[in-house]
Amino acid sequence: MSTTIIGFPRLREFRELKFTAKKYFRNEISTQELLTAAKDLRAKHWNIVKEHGITEVPSNDFSHYDNVLDVAFLFNVVPSSVQGLDLSDLERYFALARGYQGEKGDVRALPMKKWFNTNYHYIVPKFEKDTQVKLSDSKIFDEFAEAKELGLDTRPVLVGPFTLLQLSDFEEGVEPAQFVDALVKTYQEVFAKLADLGAGRIQLDEPALVKDLSAEEKVFFLDLYRKILADKKGLEVLIQTYFGDVRDIYSDLIELPVDAIGLDFVEGKKTLELVKSGFPADKTLYARIVNGKNIWRNNYEKSLAVLEQIPAEKLVLTSSCSLLHVPFTTANEDFEEAILKHFAFAVEKLDEIRDLDAIRNGGGAEALAADKELFGTERVGRNAELAARLAGLTDADYTRLPAFAEREAIQEEAFKLSVLPTTTIGSFPQTKEVRTKRLAFRKGELSQEDYDKFLAEQIDEWIKWQEEVGFDVLVHGEFERNDMVEYFGQNLSGYLFSKNGWVQSYGMRGVKPPIIWGDVTRLNPITVKWSSYAQSRTDKPVKGMLTGPVTILNWSFPREDISIKDSTLQIALAIKDEVLDLEAAGVKIIQIDEAALREKLPLRRSDWYEDYLDWAIPAFRLVHSTVAPDTQIHTHMCYSEFTDIIPAIDNMDADVISFEASRSNLEILDELKAKNFQTEVGPGVYDIHSPRVPNEEEIDHTIEAILAKVPSRKVWINPDCGLKTRGITETKASLVRLVEAAKAARQGLK
Repeated sequence: MSTTIIGFPRLREFRELKFTAKKYFRNEISTQELLTAAKDLRAKHWNIVKEHGITEVPSNDFSHYDNVLDVAFLFNVVPSSVQGLDLSDLERYFALARGYQGEKGDVRALPMKKWFNTNYHYIVPKFEKDTQVKLSDSKIFDEFAEAKELGLDTRPVLVGPFTLLQLSDFEEGVEPAQFVDALVKTYQEVFAKLADLGAGRIQLDEPALVKDLSAEEKVFFLDLYRKILADKKGLEVLIQTYFGDVRDIYSDLIELPVDAIGLDFVEGKKTLELVKSGFPADKTLYARIVNGKNIWRNNYEKSLAVLEQIPAEKLVLTSSCSLLHVPFTTANEDFEEAILKHFAFAVEKLDEIRDLDAIRNGGGAEALAADKELFGTERVGRNAELAARLAGLTDADYTRLPAFAEREAIQEEAFKLSVLPTTTIGSFPQTKEVRTKRLAFRKGELSQEDYDKFLAEQIDEWIKWQEEVGFDVLVHGEFERNDMVEYFGQNLSGYLFSKNGWVQSYGMRGVKPPIIWGDVTRLNPITVKWSSYAQSRTDKPVKGMLTGPVTILNWSFPREDISIKDSTLQIALAIKDEVLDLEAAGVKIIQIDEAALREKLPLRRSDWYEDYLDWAIPAFRLVHSTVAPDTQIHTHMCYSEFTDIIPAIDNMDADVISFEASRSNLEILDELKAKNFQTEVGPGVYDIHSPRVPNEEEIDHTIEAILAKVPSRKVWINPDCGLKTRGITETKASLVRLVEAAKAARQGLK
């Protein structure tokens, strides 16, 4: 038996890659310096994986931005708008990811969407009529050769053709089938080049196989792979699946002339049942048994019990998915030992895979004994008062009265806002000065009085600027907040916070998800102080900004000793208390962000409601159900596909919903119209995840497109997300254009 992983974190333990990339983007280092730093990082990672006893080390799991973008770039799937720019290969790559605005042109970034049911975002490739699929990059070969020079015979990893086509956008009139022959040829070219370099096996990642597959999709997949596998160029081919089970395709999948198949025994409900029905003796099964998405220690006894039931003769133990979804190592944390021993980050998960392999081979007795002891004791006690509060909830606690249409009329009269009211999503740029002051306060180097004075000055400045520009509904800017989840978690019982638990969210952006350790209750008011202060500085309404319970849960590492439903309802009651305190303080517009609503939506439609939406949507309603009719509840969602859950979103019973739309070409609007969506909406009119400033006509055209689909009385004008990560100059320039475009659109309605 042997061991492997699907992929390893690439930001490094202290986000070294992020800071190096930022220097490159600021022209502080050369292209070669960026590439050299990345090469050094890859070498360190490969050696770590090897040193921890993993026998098959992957390569090409590294990326400068995103692995889906990497394969698109490898195969020349580059839109003509970028293809024609006089840029270097690396500049062109980053133009796809971040947009480009300079002397050589002006292009938007490609769309960005959630990577299945994770907190990671991928760049969406675009196939056009003139796309010529061909081998146009050498990254996968270069990195294999790099590892070879270090004495490592790695297994190159590449997103498979079926998942690539499933996740891509297509120009109107263009179909995936048009690219099958070219993709077959190009994947086989990759096989041949890797074989020439001395590779023995390639991993093709096909997580799209764990979703619901139509009969047509199954035929498409099988035809595609039969053609590719007709000539493997001497390589062994591993089809790797993850995030669920492959019940729709299993019987056909195991009959393909592949050499190995990876199956998920962590999230795959039916995986064990499927393999018990039979697994070919001539194929290797990569058993994904250690959770790659959560940070809790593996229960060896439970994992071993599963492994003992697997009939496969040739078995490789691996992580359930890439380890990029968890932090780097617990070695950089300062939790007390009684807590720390419950956690396994990426490096520690390597040890867990090695331990399980050793135990199955008659060793690892000490590791097994320690694990049994860990899971044999109760970790945390329960809050009886909270349990009683939850048990006492009735249907009335999830229902807001009066109904939406009546509330809408009441709020229209109360606020008297302009048609097409303008606002932002909440945060303003967190400058170096803001971050420095917050750090100094946290370290005790800045007094509470001086810190409060600084925050008040920031709020005053931005409230005044918003008034001058002409925004209808203002925000205070969230300068006191480090993160939209961590800030709340710091004021809730049951939460723990890592020191260096960084996880890649998109590109080079890292987030540090808090850890839900025990029962969650609110310790004290969280946002009232600065929201009510901001409201006192203006006659215009200022939104109170909160993070919703589903997002707090989904952007945390959740408990595994209770259900995520129960954990979310605990959080919902805490946020409900905050909503009512804001309302009592005179804040009459309250935004409860549910950016991550879709994060844990099951990948199979049959599980959507029973396993998730039937409790996630009521959890949101619980938060705002008892506010007054003239208190307006907003929510915000971003970077996921929401078109297929529109009725569920409408059922959240918010008064206004804003969402990302600029990078997804406003596709959601057609579905809103088709489903007779009642909630007022703020589709994002420009992309804040790119540093470029929208040109003068872009926002005008976007608003025009929105108004063609949604009645003007239902439309709000806002960016597609918060502005925390942007610079002040680009932010102000973009927002001035937004307000001007809204004013022009109002004139056009008269």
